[in-house]
Amino acid sequence: MFIEDEELRTLYRNTSKDHLDTLEMGFLYLEKHPDDPAKLKELLRATHSLKGDSRMLGVHDAETLIHQLENLLSNVESGERTLTPRFCDCLYQGLDAVRKIAHEAVTGEPSNISVFHVLAQLMNAGDAPSPRIEPPNLTEAATAVDASVSPTVLTLAPTNGATAVTDVEALEKLEELSCEVLTPEAEVLEIEIPQQAEATETPQQADTGPDEPYQIDTVRVEAPKLDTLVTQAGELAVTKRRITRRIDDLDKVLFFWEDWVRDSAANRMTVDELAPQLETDVLAPLQASQQITEDRLSHLGDLLKQLRTHASEDSAQLETLSNDLASGILKLRQLPLSSLFSLFPRMVRDLAKQQGKTINLVIEGGDTQADKRILEEMKAPLNHLIRNAIDHGIEAPSERIAMGKSPTATIWLKAYQQGSRIGIDVIDDGRGLSLEKIKRTAVRRGLYTETDLAKMRPEQIQNLIFAPGFSTRTSVTEISGRGVGLDVVRVNVERLKGSLQVYSELAQGCTFRFTLNTSLATASALIVSVNHTPYAIPAEFVDVLMRVERQDIFTLEGSSTITFQSQPLSVAWLSELLNLPVSVATQPQVNHHQPTIPCVVLKVGSERLGLFVDSFIDQQDIVLKPHSKLLRRVHNIVGATILGGGEVCMVLSPQDLIGSLQGKKAGTLATAWQTATLPPKVLLVEDSIPIRTQVRRILEGAGYQVTTAEDGLDGLSKLQEEAPFDAVVSDVEMPNLNGLELTTRIRQESQYQDLPIILVTTLSHDDDKRRGADAGADAYITKGDFDQSLLINTLRRLI
Repeated sequence: MFIEDEELRTLYRNTSKDHLDTLEMGFLYLEKHPDDPAKLKELLRATHSLKGDSRMLGVHDAETLIHQLENLLSNVESGERTLTPRFCDCLYQGLDAVRKIAHEAVTGEPSNISVFHVLAQLMNAGDAPSPRIEPPNLTEAATAVDASVSPTVLTLAPTNGATAVTDVEALEKLEELSCEVLTPEAEVLEIEIPQQAEATETPQQADTGPDEPYQIDTVRVEAPKLDTLVTQAGELAVTKRRITRRIDDLDKVLFFWEDWVRDSAANRMTVDELAPQLETDVLAPLQASQQITEDRLSHLGDLLKQLRTHASEDSAQLETLSNDLASGILKLRQLPLSSLFSLFPRMVRDLAKQQGKTINLVIEGGDTQADKRILEEMKAPLNHLIRNAIDHGIEAPSERIAMGKSPTATIWLKAYQQGSRIGIDVIDDGRGLSLEKIKRTAVRRGLYTETDLAKMRPEQIQNLIFAPGFSTRTSVTEISGRGVGLDVVRVNVERLKGSLQVYSELAQGCTFRFTLNTSLATASALIVSVNHTPYAIPAEFVDVLMRVERQDIFTLEGSSTITFQSQPLSVAWLSELLNLPVSVATQPQVNHHQPTIPCVVLKVGSERLGLFVDSFIDQQDIVLKPHSKLLRRVHNIVGATILGGGEVCMVLSPQDLIGSLQGKKAGTLATAWQTATLPPKVLLVEDSIPIRTQVRRILEGAGYQVTTAEDGLDGLSKLQEEAPFDAVVSDVEMPNLNGLELTTRIRQESQYQDLPIILVTTLSHDDDKRRGADAGADAYITKGDFDQSLLINTLRRLI
């Protein structure tokens, strides 16, 4: 059912979301605190309101299910039911169905929900006997039934199935359904049941007298309109700066006027000196002309001074008003992070249950405010990290007990204010990061040599996990992102002009720390000049400004270096990083009259870089203009801005600049193999001929050289006899030597310790995946989840 009226549709979209969010958070709370009558009453009010809204707008399917949820909550309140885990599962699934139906009502997209299946599930919710249920308006078709028809009564008996019904056939169909068969794709039963006549509920209203004024306390504003206001407020800030420049121009005019007045006074002195020598008929016109000039200059001066004074007053008032306006609009866009964090308790609960783990999610700092776009853009990174923690970071309860840990793991989601910025931490008390695994992966992927890694600090090694496609995971699963690396998380955060760091201790846990601006409309930036062109550097990444003596620059391990805070600091010329002509002002090869070079020390997480520029120009607030889609990922540049003088200024990416110095440009690692002379060679081990043929074609179509083997023993033989392979793709269930045994045998050979092994199988239970990981597989793909892009992306990530 689609709500045709646009205004009503928008209202229902907003109110239904609020009520459904309240119910979901309330169910989660009651599951842990079942003896809270106040919370239960709050949820009953939410169901009652949502039921009324749905009835009013004709969303009858939602009304039906919410009516049943309301009945179940009433039974809990009266003590007829208890909040068992199975009972709560049914509540959640019923709520999910209502959410999909509400989405259909406001978008027109089919929900594919069988109301009868869901209703049957709710009627059988939990293990306790189901009470008498009187469902309202089961189908729209029922509205055509004469109101005199007696109401339909459905009763499910607890033991012998005895029923008291008017429509026996309908009840029998409902009784055939159980809580276990609910799926969005379930077959829709075509059952028409006469509608029960029931009185229209009148919404509760405050008693107001005829003379009392009508007042609306809140107004909903569409987000795009608010976004437009934010952009315009940012443009107003730029215009304000340009007006300030015009006042400076007025000052220049006043200086010119003062020079003119001085010249006029000198002319009068000259005339006065010549007066005795001039005839009266000559002197008089000169004196008259001089007087007129002085009078006009005086009048012009008065006008200029008055204009300067009024312009300054107007500029000061504009400064105050524009600042207040921009601040007010930005606050309108800011929302508490609790509205984002509320998405995760249900997810953690469901995934932990699916994994057979017990996890407690602790949320702190939900009242911290941030721009709504930050909340939107941070959903995916936080979702990725939390899923990753549940799937890979948190140990199984038995493993935790063996390690002396509590069987119940904890994930903390924390937010806090840091001046004009906010921090978000995702912390778990699981396995932590293994530096040795990270090093082995870095060497295997050709990122660094063992000698390079030996010189790195532990935090630098840990941050290698953010390299494109980098992963030490032993299985690819739906839960933790199907092999998508943490570089995606990093890129999303950098798009918000933020930074991401990881801190970990083996067997103790892991912390991912995001640092972000609270607002994205304007940002403080340092303006520098290179080759007479201005560039902006986000101020949050500027650590120190200083001037460096040329003789203090030395070479260390092939890189230009200076001593900074008693430590070596790599430095680079910004012109070189941007592939510009070497600046005359900072050219390193030649001595110049300028004895020192302006240097900006950037800090991104734990990494620092010194940048040599021609000059420091200014620090000001800028409005960042993002690239068009055609230029979305220009290296070293995140966007552009317009300075007060009207000139376009590129905004630099500190993260990219540091990456450029290290020679690790984004994206090169994921496709480096494509530049090789020979394609990577893959050993495919599969006993099923049709599957072996299909997978071989997929791999060859992606550019791989494929050797096939019909079972594990054949695969082991070909691995040892033929030329070195870059990866092994194997089935698990095979004759002679299965995939797990093959993987174990391969890992026993020292020369194959880092050979990527991918298991592709129909065995999808968590225990099967763990056995694959224990055997030494790098990835585990279930054939139920299989698609060719998943296999190819996994190979490219591992090779």
